[in-house]
Amino acid sequence: MEKITFNNVLPQVFASRKDLISDIWQTNLTLEKGKVYLIEADSGLGKSTMCSYILGWRHDYSGEISFDNKNISSLSIADWTDIRRIHVSHLFQELRLFPELTAMENVEIKNKLTNHLSKNQIVAWFEKLGIADKQDVRVGKMSFGQQQRVALIRALAQPFDFLMADEPISHLDDGNSEIMGDLMLEEAHRQGAGLLITSIGKHIDMKYDKVLKL
Repeated sequence: MEKITFNNVLPQVFASRKDLISDIWQTNLTLEKGKVYLIEADSGLGKSTMCSYILGWRHDYSGEISFDNKNISSLSIADWTDIRRIHVSHLFQELRLFPELTAMENVEIKNKLTNHLSKNQIVAWFEKLGIADKQDVRVGKMSFGQQQRVALIRALAQPFDFLMADEPISHLDDGNSEIMGDLMLEEAHRQGAGLLITSIGKHIDMKYDKVLKL
């Protein structure tokens, strides 16, 4: 997948609004593979909604979203499975980890779908993110900040053309947020992928190709 295009897209919940000013809604916007985007928004303006549209979980909008000029409304269930497995990865704001499983088990569930990473690579990322001693700890017993780092490793444990990170550093100090940012950027560059990072305030300090106001 080389590009994601929004053509006059508007969530139905905003249909009656006349004061909406946005770089994404009701515009013609193309997000390109290989570029880094920061999407800034106040709470309630649709950043998680936008991610849900790209992943095909929600369809409550007017306008058209396309992947490489193909309208996503025409995609089959099999197409969406393929997209979520090898084209678009998502670091969820609410993380969506399995609390009863260990940190390593949460990552391995994702990795086994494509065998994208070696066990040594996974372990190296745990070490880089400062949670090497948490590999065999159940996620439910970890802090939210530690869980965010596990969720990042899980999001990176697949091939992708685009990585969407929804509020990825909300519970991290500057040191750990910088490490997370470096890791995302490093892996995106290795895969030639695009990064879509959303924020309602604090965001990862990196060189963005474009900053968009939602």
